[in-house]
Amino acid sequence: MKIAYAQMKVLAGRPGLNTKKILKFIDEARAGGADVVIFPELAISGQMLGDTGLAIPFARDCEACSEEIRAASKNITVIFGSIMERLSKRFKIIEAAANKKWIDDPVAIDFSRFHEKSRIVPTRGVSTPFKLTRRHKNYRGAYIFDARENFVERGLDFCIRFSAEPFGINKKISDDKINCPMIKVGAIGIQNTGKTIYTFDGCSAVYNSRGEIVQLTEPFEESLNFIELEEIDKMPPLKLPEVSEAEKIYRAVNYGVKEFLSQIGMSKVVIGVSGGIDSAVAAALYVQVLGTENVYLVNMPSKFNSLTTKNLSEQLAKNLGCKYFVVPIQESVDWTVKQLEERGIEVSSFVKENVQARDRSSRILAAIAASVGGVFTCNANKAESTVGYATLYGDEAGFLSALADLWKYQVYDLARYMNGEIYKREVIPQGIIDIVPSAELSTAQNVDEGKGDPLKYPYHDYLFRAFVEYNLSPESILRDYKNGELEKEIGCEAGIVEKYFPTAQEFIDDLERWWKAFTGMGVAKRIQSPPILAVTQMPFGARAESQNGVHFTKKYFELKNKLLAR
Repeated sequence: MKIAYAQMKVLAGRPGLNTKKILKFIDEARAGGADVVIFPELAISGQMLGDTGLAIPFARDCEACSEEIRAASKNITVIFGSIMERLSKRFKIIEAAANKKWIDDPVAIDFSRFHEKSRIVPTRGVSTPFKLTRRHKNYRGAYIFDARENFVERGLDFCIRFSAEPFGINKKISDDKINCPMIKVGAIGIQNTGKTIYTFDGCSAVYNSRGEIVQLTEPFEESLNFIELEEIDKMPPLKLPEVSEAEKIYRAVNYGVKEFLSQIGMSKVVIGVSGGIDSAVAAALYVQVLGTENVYLVNMPSKFNSLTTKNLSEQLAKNLGCKYFVVPIQESVDWTVKQLEERGIEVSSFVKENVQARDRSSRILAAIAASVGGVFTCNANKAESTVGYATLYGDEAGFLSALADLWKYQVYDLARYMNGEIYKREVIPQGIIDIVPSAELSTAQNVDEGKGDPLKYPYHDYLFRAFVEYNLSPESILRDYKNGELEKEIGCEAGIVEKYFPTAQEFIDDLERWWKAFTGMGVAKRIQSPPILAVTQMPFGARAESQNGVHFTKKYFELKNKLLAR
């Protein structure tokens, strides 16, 4: 039996367009001699539908598309996913049609209809086995959503696994041993839950009965692939390519940005460049997506910006070949402060820092973007987003945060990767990589004097990751610190905690400062921040966050008192 499987781009909420593509692939599979053609889970409807997925007319539209596909199934079995309206108000996820008839009217799995962050989440499990007759031979198969099953006991000849998971840096291609040939089919494209944009890399694959991959598709590429079922167990296993984390990240963010810009119909981007690493990486990324002629780089110095960072910004623009503007902000910042003080409003140094950030984004970048018919970016990284180290309506504004699911060290890795592997020259100046990270909003952040952000990224990246991705509380952090196991547990460099915090008091003060920021104002800022492009399984926007204020457990205070009593 010859099987075709289509790794296709699925557009959430666009059943008509998806069906048109499915019909095209059916024709190609039939022309290629396939007996069966398999499509991704929810290939008609898409997965991240929001309230659209709750609308009965939408479900009926998907059902009509299913009937159109069934009618096109002459001389080929078509296996695909959709949602259908039924009196029971349950999703019918799987459809299988052969010779214009539903198999077993139809072979399907009904799942409870529910949403998780605007995403349809089917129950995991295995379908009732179905039968196919091809070339006078009977085959038994099943649709599965969990590889941890012994399919030999079920007497299956093959199984189909629908992979509906979006891209994640730590997502595994390999599966558990399944004891019968398996075809795993995934979608590509982007889908979103409103606040969070996910890329889908596909990574469709064929596995032999020993759980070894014998055929693998290219990630983020649409393709129709063929395999002879009887040959799967005779094929040698593939040696999987070794892909660095930086390369995985680049593929995902490049693809995600390109698809998102296409989806919203934008082709011009304005980026505020400061001479720092985040804006430099964003600039290099958008140039790869849009070309130099559609990327505008803007440096907006105040009296606190050093000649060093201004020169680095200019060098970056020259290396990339982008349009470059210098728009000083000190005069407008002084005027804003003067207007307030003349009216008896005292403006603190901290507020003056915020005025600078908002003047750059809300006034200059927004005006340039509107003037050229484009959008402006938010260049925040995940460490900054975790603790709200950004100015609301200032550097936290923008149409998209492409780097907001990356820790600072990953941004540096991405810079080196793009220089070495994508551009194959130093487009991001080494000086930007080497300079101390700094917002340059006051004399306390003078980069020429080695002064920078209050975040010690070699440590705080890992501490914040423990908060966000491991759900560790201050109590757990303090216990590991007390037992001398913190660096091992959170993955940072050995000895770095003592380097930054020689005493328990200093360590505790730092921990409490950032926990209060993470669970306090940081939440409010994240709620109002731009959409982010997800590259992990725990991006902001996917977390269930509430503005409940800061909490420390009783056990935390017990541990704290014991440490300080020493």
